[in-house]
Amino acid sequence: MRSPIRTRLAAVLAALALVLAACGDDDTGIAASGDPADTDAAEDTTEAAEGAEDGAGEATFPVTVTVDGTDTTIEAEPQAIVSLSPTATEMLFAVGAGEQVVAVDDFSNFPDDAPVTDLSGFDPNVEAIIGYDPDLVILSGDRNDVVAGLAAVDVPTIVLPSAMTIEDTYTQIEVVGAATGHVGDAAEVVANMQTDIEELVAQLPEQGEPLTYYHELDDTLYSVTSDTFIGEIYGLAGLENVADSADGAADAGGYPQLSAEFLIDADPDLIFLADTKCCGQDASTVAERPGWSEMNAVQQGDVVELDDDIASRWGPRIVDFLAAIVEATADVDAGVAG
Repeated sequence: MRSPIRTRLAAVLAALALVLAACGDDDTGIAASGDPADTDAAEDTTEAAEGAEDGAGEATFPVTVTVDGTDTTIEAEPQAIVSLSPTATEMLFAVGAGEQVVAVDDFSNFPDDAPVTDLSGFDPNVEAIIGYDPDLVILSGDRNDVVAGLAAVDVPTIVLPSAMTIEDTYTQIEVVGAATGHVGDAAEVVANMQTDIEELVAQLPEQGEPLTYYHELDDTLYSVTSDTFIGEIYGLAGLENVADSADGAADAGGYPQLSAEFLIDADPDLIFLADTKCCGQDASTVAERPGWSEMNAVQQGDVVELDDDIASRWGPRIVDFLAAIVEATADVDAGVAG
């Protein structure tokens, strides 16, 4: 069982994983999603696959995919995929490659039929991985020289770092589709996501002024600004982030730790809790915080309890994340208690 300290640290680093160097004993950034951080590789947008498509819209092999300037050639359609990234696991199953997946890491808790093992994406072990005789391994970062170790035994790897934009999500899904022989399926997933997002945005009520919000990463009040992947999703819903104006927010790389005094004074229309699993937070615990019971969102019942994983993974379920945001805005009047 993980200690409370490590659980809390994992929640904080859910955001820091996207842009900051990690803290902790192994210098590894950890996202609440279960995806280790890759702070360098996330700087460039993932490039689309270079493989050709046949008449049915599926990739022909061999195929070469390129991510952040690194080429990976896959000689034949993989039949024994190991995923050490919960987000990649969700992408694999979404594009129809689930039956090709033989093992996933211990944080890959979605979908339910993913073959969860004790493999770790935080501390990957080459010997443990090759015990599953993989013909493709997908990770969110290269730790313990795992990529070189797998290359030494001729196992191709793809590193899909934390997405910095929604477009990065789309291109990563396309890469996964090309690498696994599901080009057409991946294109359909992306198209459906884009359509669903457009429809959700169209449902947004008209507001005389933008609703304000606070997104909570953990109960020590780490948050996000608009200049983040999470912030971009809130931006689609037309919400205004109170964290943007916090002192030091820009210097925090988009992931500032706010003060209770700042938040009480900002009095956001909506409070979104992405720490319900990691830190046991809900509307009642928020109301019990000193001074918070007087906040607009608390009094009006506009404290939104999110699924930590959905709110931190950059895979197909970002649509579910946006849907939760849109639903929460339906009956909220900006500044109703102001």
